[in-house]
Amino acid sequence: MKSQQELLNPTNFCVIVPTYNNQKTLKKVLDSVLDFTSNVIIVNDGSTDKTFDILKQYSQLTQIHHPKNLGKGRALRNGFRKAIEMKFEYAITIDSDGQHFASDIPNFIAEIQNEPNLLLIGSRNMTQENVPKKSSFGNKFSNFWFRFETGIKLDDTQSGFRLYPLRLLPKQFYTNKFEFEIEIIVRAAWKGITVKNIPIQVLYDPAERVSHFRPFRDFTRISILNTVLVTNALLYIKPRDFFRRAKKKGFKKFFLEDILESKDSNFKKAAAIALGIFIGLSPFWGFQTILLFTFAALFRLNKVIAYLTSNVSFPPFIPFIIYGSLKMGSYFVSNDAPLILDSSITLDDIQKNATQYIVGSLILASVSALTIGLISYLLLTAFSKKKLQ
Repeated sequence: MKSQQELLNPTNFCVIVPTYNNQKTLKKVLDSVLDFTSNVIIVNDGSTDKTFDILKQYSQLTQIHHPKNLGKGRALRNGFRKAIEMKFEYAITIDSDGQHFASDIPNFIAEIQNEPNLLLIGSRNMTQENVPKKSSFGNKFSNFWFRFETGIKLDDTQSGFRLYPLRLLPKQFYTNKFEFEIEIIVRAAWKGITVKNIPIQVLYDPAERVSHFRPFRDFTRISILNTVLVTNALLYIKPRDFFRRAKKKGFKKFFLEDILESKDSNFKKAAAIALGIFIGLSPFWGFQTILLFTFAALFRLNKVIAYLTSNVSFPPFIPFIIYGSLKMGSYFVSNDAPLILDSSITLDDIQKNATQYIVGSLILASVSALTIGLISYLLLTAFSKKKLQ
C-alpha cells in the first residue's frame, strides 16, 4: 500500500509556514507537516522568542529569516518568491499557531489533482467551541465584501490554511500585513483564477494559541483595503467583465440571453431598470456607480440592466438633465432671485441655486424611475405573454 507521501508526490507542491513568536506550537506544526512532505519553507518573521533556537533542529528545511517583524503578508510574499525560485507549482500555507491540522493537506492535493489551478481556502467551522467572537464577525465581514468585489460566495475568506497556484498569481501586491490574505484572493479572482473553499478541521486552544491580530489597527487597514478594492471593482473590474462577456458572446446575443432572458422575474428586471434611471438622474455625481452597484447588490437586482439604464446620464444628455432638474425644483423651492432657465445659464448660477437643483433632481429621478419602471414592467410582461403564444 502506498504511503501518504507517495500519493502526494505527483503534485509539485511545497508547504509554507510563516511564523512569528509561536514557540509553543511551532515544533508540533512542523513535525505534523513533515509526515506529508519534506518540501517545507519556513519564514521566521522577526520572532523574538525561542523560534530561532527551535528552527536549528530543522536545518534540512528551507528557512527565511526576517531581521525584524514585517507582517504576515510580507512573510507570505517572500515565501511565494522562494517557492517559485525552487520551481514549485503550488504552495500550501499553514499557520504556525496550531489551529490547523496537517492531516488536511492530502485533501487540498486531491482537489488539485481533480481540478488543477484552483486557489483553495480552508473553510473552518466558525460555530464550534472556543472560536473567538471577533474571528467569527471578521470572517462574516470579509465574506460579504469578497462577494461584493468578485461576485463569488465563500463560507470562509480569512482562513490561513490555503493552496495557491503559484505561477498564476498576480505579480505585484500593495499590502504586507494581515490584509494581504484578502488582497490576494480578490485580485486572483479578478485575474480569472477559480477560488473555492474546502472543509478543514480547526482547533482553537486558548492555552497555546497566540494571535497577533490587533483589532483596531488591523481592522482599520482591512477596511481601507476593502474601500480601495470596492472602488476598483465598481469603476473598472465589473464594467470590464461586462464588456468582455458581451464582446465574447456578441452584444445582440448577450442582451437577449443574459439580460432579457435572465432568470429574474419581470418585476425584478423592471426594478433594476428603475434603479438605473433613478441613480442616473440623481444628483450624486461622482458616486453614482458605487451607489448603483451597492443598491443592486443589496436588493439583489440585475447589475447589468441597472448599469445600462444608469447611462441615461451619458455626457450629451447632462445639460438636459440639469435643465429638467432645475425646472422641476422651481415648482417646489422658492428663491428670492429665481433662476432664468435659458442659454445664458452658468455653473455659478446652478451653485447659487443648489437646493433647487438637488430637490428637483431627486423628484425628477423618482418620477422618471417609477414611470419608466412601470412601463418596462408592462412591456416585459407583454413580451413574455407573446412569447408563450
